[in-house]
Amino acid sequence: MPDLIAKLYDLPDERPGQKRLKKEGIHIRKAMARDKLQVISWVKETFGTLWAGECDIAFARQPIACFIAVKDAHIIGFACHDTSMKNFFGPTGVAQNARKKGIGTALLFACLHAMAETGYAYAVIGDAGAVDFYEKTINAHVIPGSTPGPYADRLKKKLKKNLIPAFFP
Repeated sequence: MPDLIAKLYDLPDERPGQKRLKKEGIHIRKAMARDKLQVISWVKETFGTLWAGECDIAFARQPIACFIAVKDAHIIGFACHDTSMKNFFGPTGVAQNARKKGIGTALLFACLHAMAETGYAYAVIGDAGAVDFYEKTINAHVIPGSTPGPYADRLKKKLKKNLIPAFFP
């Protein structure tokens, strides 16, 4: 899948989408240090060890580079930036039963606005799986020749769940 690039200096305001979600009891917020183990555990269970590892990196950033969607005190989505590489958006994911409500879009905008606030003019969306979504939502563009991009040197062996260090619950 290709990498995409998106301008951060003229993003639309994300607040209307967040206000709509808030009326449904869904809150988008920056993750806090106290959330780390619970968020990483949820990401690992829901999306696997590779994304859990990247999410862990988001908690090492200052400020923390992870946003979460919460409903009824349960995590239902997450989005990170500056994990696999500086200036990269992702990984991001929403629980299967919470999709098609605008949560992913709200998480995307929360991350991109945070990236813009730190001084980035552009964001790279690495190995983008939903090219059409990003093109439509944030006017992202495919970076020519970006497949497989920086992800080409992946480990050949699949990570097993029991190989995750003890700090991943």
